[in-house]
Amino acid sequence: MNKRVIDLLIFLKDYLGMALALAVELVIFGVFAENFFTLTNFKTIANQIPDKTIVAVGMTFVLIIAGIDLSVGSVLALAGAVLGICLVKYNLPLPTAIGACLGVGILCGATNGLVVIKWKLPSFIVTLGMLEIARGAAYLVTSSETKYIGWPVGVIAGTSILGLSLPFVLAVLIVAVGELVLARTVFGRYMIAIGTNEEAVRLSGIDPRPIKLAVFALCGFLTSVAAVINTARMEAADPNAGEGLELSAIAAVVIGGTSLMGGRGSVISTFFGVLIIAVLGAGLTQMGAQEPTKRVITGCVIVAAVILDHYRHRIRKPSRKA
Repeated sequence: MNKRVIDLLIFLKDYLGMALALAVELVIFGVFAENFFTLTNFKTIANQIPDKTIVAVGMTFVLIIAGIDLSVGSVLALAGAVLGICLVKYNLPLPTAIGACLGVGILCGATNGLVVIKWKLPSFIVTLGMLEIARGAAYLVTSSETKYIGWPVGVIAGTSILGLSLPFVLAVLIVAVGELVLARTVFGRYMIAIGTNEEAVRLSGIDPRPIKLAVFALCGFLTSVAAVINTARMEAADPNAGEGLELSAIAAVVIGGTSLMGGRGSVISTFFGVLIIAVLGAGLTQMGAQEPTKRVITGCVIVAAVILDHYRHRIRKPSRKA
């Protein structure tokens, strides 16, 4: 059989289930939610998911190496606050302000990685500490006030390419590059190997520490990219931005089938997870569901996704019996 045909079949097998779940959602809300299938509604969804998508890509990498990053929401707020202060208080050019914003994200991510590696601490505890540090720093930087910026940063969200917003196009490109890195590079294979068995990687002569550091730094970088998009959409730097973002990102990654134990995951599946959550939220809103109801239903979907993935993984495991 032709290799391209085989690759296509493998692709369909891996992602058909996610696409089917998304299609079922669209059909259900199209039937029961009035005005769901409108261009305005889909544009709203597309404008809401870029920052969440980009953060979820970074979270996918961290979970694949058997780590976790609970600080992404606070780091997004801090990076956005630095962007706002650079523009409003110091009147720096937009490229310089964005550079400072990205630097903050890389610094926070690299700090998480260094502490985890140096003292061999659980990433859960380390990033929980960074969650508080970054959030407090965001309040200090902004004096606990929302800094309104306006068009100097809003131009990013207002720019469109072929009818699609620039943030959405950037998010899709990051998903594509992230999947290529994971599936087609040595770095990606090392990430999967570390998440599967870090000790075996070490015994094979490969030092996992630089790879883990790079993954945490990359997650911080992607979070700061999301901070630029979030600030551009709001046209303001809000120290409360990103609250609960870490949970949304983890939920999308888990729905996408990435293992919380590490060693298994897909960036494209994570993107499907983001879409499923976004469509679910938009559809429930259209149907008039209150916020508590939406959270209950979303939580049930997450648990169901984990249970289904558990059985799917068991089916894929080869039998150990003779």
